[in-house]
Amino acid sequence: MWRQWIPFWHPGISPHGGDVDLLFSGLLVVSSLVLGLLFFLLALFCVRYRASNPIDRGHQTSKSWHWEVSWTAASLICFLALFVWGASIYFQIFRTPPEELSVFVVAKQWMWKVQHTGGQSEINALHIPVNRPIRLVMASQDVIHSFFIPALRVKHDVVPGRYQDLEIMAQVPGHYHLFCAEYCGTEHSGMSGEIVAMEAADYAAWLASQTPSSPLAQEGGILFRELGCSGCHGIGSKVRAPLLEGVYGKPVPLADGSVVTADDKYIRDSILLPRSQIAAGYEPLMPSFQGKIDEEQLLRLIAYIKSLGGHGS
Repeated sequence: MWRQWIPFWHPGISPHGGDVDLLFSGLLVVSSLVLGLLFFLLALFCVRYRASNPIDRGHQTSKSWHWEVSWTAASLICFLALFVWGASIYFQIFRTPPEELSVFVVAKQWMWKVQHTGGQSEINALHIPVNRPIRLVMASQDVIHSFFIPALRVKHDVVPGRYQDLEIMAQVPGHYHLFCAEYCGTEHSGMSGEIVAMEAADYAAWLASQTPSSPLAQEGGILFRELGCSGCHGIGSKVRAPLLEGVYGKPVPLADGSVVTADDKYIRDSILLPRSQIAAGYEPLMPSFQGKIDEEQLLRLIAYIKSLGGHGS
């Protein structure tokens, strides 16, 4: 492949790596042509209208709008084509493939903490199987971070106060760099790690060797009861609150007449901002847990609610 002969250009290992490289090359070519034309005209006018050149500067010619309209229209069409091209690749990257494996990522100054659904946890490392779509559910504990894997040609900001979803897939086993691409504090340069892509059998063996204390959903169930959530959302509760069995992935009618899907973002907002989206037929009685639990505890609660039924993975 021609990219292998270019210094510092390593081929991507994701299904869309070639498309991203081709788009980047197209942007470089178009930008170089525009820049080259600009410098050519600059040099031409500098030479032609230098002070020692006895050229007639008093002759005024009529201004032609044809050149201006043609240049502007050509530039617009060219860059709109690049935009459509880039948008198509973006939608390809951020699609939701079937049979994806969910992994939770919490960013904090200055580390990446990874939590697998089986309870296995990592710091500044992410083990994944090759040729299988991975859904990263990411949250920030403090400031804006940016999850950047050059080999996969993906970068996504992780913003505090909300969940970010990112679909990734590695096609070649190996160790690949993970960076934070957003300045997040004095030790930003040290917020790095690695992506370890493994064959399916090796990945299963690695999961088994980690011996987690308990699955993530089980830890969430313990926290669910410790926080008193079961007293309201359990069967037979004296407080009338929505039951959570089978709610994940299902449509939820709201009091304002709208309908939302009970995904990770909705459950998170319902815990931290319970009055922002009130379920139809229920009173806004639930207290906010904002400031009382952190992002890692939120991930455990969501994993538990997903385990109660629905379309969780």
